[in-house]
Amino acid sequence: MLGLLDLLLPSACVGCGGRGASFCAGCLGVLTGAPARRGPRPGPAGLPDCWSAAPYEGAVRTAIVAYKERGAVTLAGVLAEALTVTAVAAARVPGHGAWAGGRFAVVPVPSSRRSVRARGHDAVGRLAVLLTRRLRALGLDARPWPALRHARGVADQAGLSSTERLANLKGSLQVGPAAKSPPARAALLVDDVVTTGATLAEAAGALRAAGVAVPAAVTVGATRRISWKTLR
Repeated sequence: MLGLLDLLLPSACVGCGGRGASFCAGCLGVLTGAPARRGPRPGPAGLPDCWSAAPYEGAVRTAIVAYKERGAVTLAGVLAEALTVTAVAAARVPGHGAWAGGRFAVVPVPSSRRSVRARGHDAVGRLAVLLTRRLRALGLDARPWPALRHARGVADQAGLSSTERLANLKGSLQVGPAAKSPPARAALLVDDVVTTGATLAEAAGALRAAGVAVPAAVTVGATRRISWKTLR
């Protein structure tokens, strides 16, 4: 939910700049109105079925950057709502019963400790908590499980090709030694944006190594510099 001051005081929409709410109804419609399968094709080996709320452009990109990099944490609610409608859409796809039909874990892709310190918050971790609460309110047996940890450092992904990203991330994630036993046999992966799919594939591989199936992943945005196979 947006902060109380956003509701009481005039403000500008983060997405379009229009006066009024900090995220207007029009931008909210763009963000939540078209959840779809938007994974990279071809994707890396081991990539789960990828669904996103919207293309990573315009108001959607502006909102994600404002939330993640500029401390606009009041946007967490609308971004979590986008993830919720996306997860519900993905759950309707035949073959996803491994998580949608029973108990499943909601697992965020972790940020590095350095990134969390620099941003002042765990952006994806916060969204995963809110997503879990919303899915449970809808009657789905979602369980939070922030189990993934960085096993080693990685180089900045910006500017790297798909192949270079895979090599950069290989072996970089693991289920942390402090993580409790999985609350379910299947997991729904959560991230803010999917680009080449390398990060989601690495995260899924780490979970599978711990005995957890990963049939699907949801993100808020998906870049257009990759080919999509879209299923509404």
